[in-house]
Amino acid sequence: MEKVILYVDFQHQGPFGKEMAENLQTLAESINEEPGFIWKMWTENEKNKEVGGVYLFDNRKSAEIYLEKHMVRLSQWGYEDVTYKIFEINEQLTKINHSPILY
Repeated sequence: MEKVILYVDFQHQGPFGKEMAENLQTLAESINEEPGFIWKMWTENEKNKEVGGVYLFDNRKSAEIYLEKHMVRLSQWGYEDVTYKIFEINEQLTKINHSPILY
């Protein structure tokens, strides 16, 4: 099965940490229902005022569909200059480095 990584980040003035988690719990729960979604690591850097995520999807098409939906949501929330990339996974090298993605 093909797996892809979706990487997203953007500037965010806050909140961070526990307060951000409380504010975005419903969104986090809804992401679990996205077609092809496997997991997400939420990222934040309060010092640099950045947030984002690293997502694992079971196929590129699902990642692209989710990204389009997410970009609309971020735009509606006033976020601009969003960085995003979709990467295929080199399974042979990833397995050597003990990634749980392939197990």
